[in-house]
Amino acid sequence: MTNEDTVVLSRSEYETLINRNTDLEDILAARDADDGSQIPHDIAIAIIYGENPVSAFRAHRGITLRELAEETGISASYLSEIERGLKTGSVTALARIAQAFDTTIDTLVID
Repeated sequence: MTNEDTVVLSRSEYETLINRNTDLEDILAARDADDGSQIPHDIAIAIIYGENPVSAFRAHRGITLRELAEETGISASYLSEIERGLKTGSVTALARIAQAFDTTIDTLVID
């Protein structure tokens, strides 16, 4: 006999623990595989209904245009033009915005 403590579980309790562990492993694997291109549900819905991705991400984060401008070093007027679709945004600007939102440039560009 060993000095290890033992725990006795019913088969159903054991299977519940195993299933929860499997679910947790799946969730962690999905997080590890995230390359930043996954879009939160509310942002995806906003984009589907015509909202500009930059505006949708900004709303999701609950920040103002001026706060995003300060964080990215891009003027608020230029960001506003991007959000309204008047300008597409330079690669440099989109890279800064993507970095601020912890996403990729391609999630900010609509074809």
